[in-house]
Amino acid sequence: MNSMDLDRANHWVLRKQHLTVDSETDDILQIVSDVGGLHATSPTTPYLSLLARCHDFEKKHLADALYVKKSLGKVRCVRKTIYILTKEMMPIAYGATSRTVEKASRRYAEFRGVSPKEYGDVSQAIVAMLGGEGMTASAIKKALKTQLDVSAILYLMCDQGLLVREEPEKGWKDKNHRYSLFSEFFPDVDLGSMDETEAMTRLVQQYLRSFGPVTENDIVWWTGLGKRKVRAALSRLQEQIVPLGISGIEGDFVLLRSEVSLVNHSSARQRPTVNLLPSLDPYLMGYKERERYLEHRRCSYVFDRSGNATSTILLDGRVVGVWDFRQDEAPVVKLFLFEKVEPDLLEDIYAVARRVGRFVAGGEVQVQECHAMVPLTKRSAGSVMSPLKDC
Repeated sequence: MNSMDLDRANHWVLRKQHLTVDSETDDILQIVSDVGGLHATSPTTPYLSLLARCHDFEKKHLADALYVKKSLGKVRCVRKTIYILTKEMMPIAYGATSRTVEKASRRYAEFRGVSPKEYGDVSQAIVAMLGGEGMTASAIKKALKTQLDVSAILYLMCDQGLLVREEPEKGWKDKNHRYSLFSEFFPDVDLGSMDETEAMTRLVQQYLRSFGPVTENDIVWWTGLGKRKVRAALSRLQEQIVPLGISGIEGDFVLLRSEVSLVNHSSARQRPTVNLLPSLDPYLMGYKERERYLEHRRCSYVFDRSGNATSTILLDGRVVGVWDFRQDEAPVVKLFLFEKVEPDLLEDIYAVARRVGRFVAGGEVQVQECHAMVPLTKRSAGSVMSPLKDC
């Protein structure tokens, strides 16, 4: 395979990302593994990412996997971002990124006024305090009777593999986690079981499996490892990958050799695929080179100045608009379409919007079209979470 057309490339990735009708599944562990982990900086994002990929997803399914069955967990890893990973993925992500992540959280703790000695003393006290139970940051701070920035200390402890972010106090939209000892919560997970070189190689391999075909810049962006380390990992994987071009966009792409025949024999889509993805969804955040799914002139409506993606409307893997949710007396899903679409496709978009709205609101919702949007690059940080706030 020397080349692939863009439509086939997008459809192939959509299937791998469980975003086509024939690839949907209710096996959320399989989804998490196949999409390279769920972005979990925003508490609602992983729930909405799973809703887009499952036949019959309910909020309790993810909560049970995270906090009851403990088959998934939250780890800060690539690009210093919190991800939901399977237990098998945790040592890979931790081994590949922990030095960078821990260095950043140490600096942050010192910036927040926590000296290395204070961190050592307080972290030991927290470990002793949390034996057998989980506590919130506010409860830990109160018990310690300290004026130090406990949240910064807890972040560093999580990044060292001492603690794990457990169930929030107030449900799926809450940002305030309880914290437990990692060794008690995941007694069968050894974060230090893999050396850095092997972990980086497997992380890049995992990324290729989830997002390929990709460019070197895509891999560097997603992993956050830097070009030198990515190139070294690709060199170790050279027998497993093949180069190719994608017609319609520039760049040198690579694909896992094991996928070539699968791509060639993949079935064509029967009808257009419509998805509503949340902000920071893996599909949108997986690439640095975004021309594959978005015209350059539309980028400022989808990505902020830091490269964070807002909530999007996809048609066959291409971004055709932005959506938002407003919880008022009558909850509304708002849509901003870049261009006019055919009536039957608009009907499909409305149907998916109503499904997402019912999931968020717990009842029926209205759908409203907006006719203007302020670009995210002209707005303040965090605007990706409410892109149509002023509509």
